[in-house]
Amino acid sequence: MCLAVPSKIIEIKNNVAIVDVDGVRRDASLMLLDNVKLGDYVIVHAGFAISKVDEEAARQTIQDMRDMLNFADNKMNMILSADSDSK
Repeated sequence: MCLAVPSKIIEIKNNVAIVDVDGVRRDASLMLLDNVKLGDYVIVHAGFAISKVDEEAARQTIQDMRDMLNFADNKMNMILSADSDSK
């Protein structure tokens, strides 16, 4: 399964971008896309930027993912707390 996370292009060198998601940076080939520039958001799969994403949609998707992770963390903490209280 692949999770498509919008990644922001922060640097471009020779058709390879450095993309960033919450401080995690990776290289992504731009050979499959035309007209990409610094600041654009792209979806990366297997090391290739495969599509551009609207900035508003990208930011909302990233925020939604943060919210889901926070919810999961809180739920896990509640479960662990309840488990330790029952011992």
